[in-house]
Amino acid sequence: MPSVTLDDDAPLLADLMPWSVAPLRPGRAWPTAPDAGCLKARWDALLKADGPDREALFEPTRSRTLHSAVGQLPGQSSGTEKLVRASGPCPEPVRVLAAPFDEQWLIPDHRLIDTARPELWRVADEHQVFTVELPADVPGPPLLATSQLPLLRAGRIRPLHRRPGGREPNIAPGLLEYLGTRLGLAPTPVDLLAWIMAAVRPGLTVPLTGDAEVWSAGVTLGHRLLWLMRRDGERPKLPGGRRPYVRAPLPARPLALHYDRDEETLHLDEGRISPVPPEAWDFESAGVRVLEQWFTTRTTAPAPGTLDAIRPATWPQPWTSELLELITVLALLAELRPQQAELRTAAPITTTELHEAGILPVPAPARRPASVLDHHEEGPEGQFALI
Repeated sequence: MPSVTLDDDAPLLADLMPWSVAPLRPGRAWPTAPDAGCLKARWDALLKADGPDREALFEPTRSRTLHSAVGQLPGQSSGTEKLVRASGPCPEPVRVLAAPFDEQWLIPDHRLIDTARPELWRVADEHQVFTVELPADVPGPPLLATSQLPLLRAGRIRPLHRRPGGREPNIAPGLLEYLGTRLGLAPTPVDLLAWIMAAVRPGLTVPLTGDAEVWSAGVTLGHRLLWLMRRDGERPKLPGGRRPYVRAPLPARPLALHYDRDEETLHLDEGRISPVPPEAWDFESAGVRVLEQWFTTRTTAPAPGTLDAIRPATWPQPWTSELLELITVLALLAELRPQQAELRTAAPITTTELHEAGILPVPAPARRPASVLDHHEEGPEGQFALI
């Protein structure tokens, strides 16, 4: 395919997917954990404490205290009375992307989160795909995709859909029709997202193409990237002989992680997992080695006397399964990098061409969230919220 330098006139991701939301700001770590059971225990411990003890456990900030009055998160059913007098069971934890490639659990209670971004919760459903921008000046992919609500404290979040039910794609108005005319195809919103995932560059520019053959190859590659990153549906597997297995049982409380590059073995104290390809071990996101960060999150000793200190007493079996799958995902993603690098050097449909076609500049409403809601939301102290 024709190649060009990366300082060409390729359009910005911010123009192709114009609506974006700033990252969530949790404000405290304890409502998020790799284990859902310990979150319920933390909630119970908070509500059993009284007065200053409850306040200390809660870890108040300027945005949230035990006396904060806030409404429910859209789609959730937590209480809305002030936490100083809250009672009842823990809201059912939900799955979130807490760090790159690290799905954890969150107590979905607006009273526990400093800045929860309700506009994201309103569009979070089984049809949604969230993209998360990552820093361009550190190793790793420039863009992540997830089916779960992202909690990463990274760049902006761009949902694929502006409304629940997969309605109203978050795509520059007229872009899909323009691409369809150029390509002689009928690209769908998910196809465009697949192309973006495959071709996006570190500076968050996206070289579109008018070549139907190149487009089809890029979309196929992007759909595989989406499948690996979202990890919903059929579980990914490496070919036989390359699949990681537990070769020596993992200890009840592993403390150290070590990789033997010659033997392609991951050591968790005396526990051993192999084969682990070097590409999986070396995989970085946001400048951090993913496997090390995943392990550290689960084994670093918390401060005593805090809710974060309520953790599983031993290493849960599901974590081992998650670790084996994570190794597989990282290895398979690493294999796709050469194909992505080739797409990134494709001669693009330029920003100038999109301006001439009337696609750019994007209309101002396309950069704002959809304003029509299909359901009521409960406000503070049980009142209905007026949106």
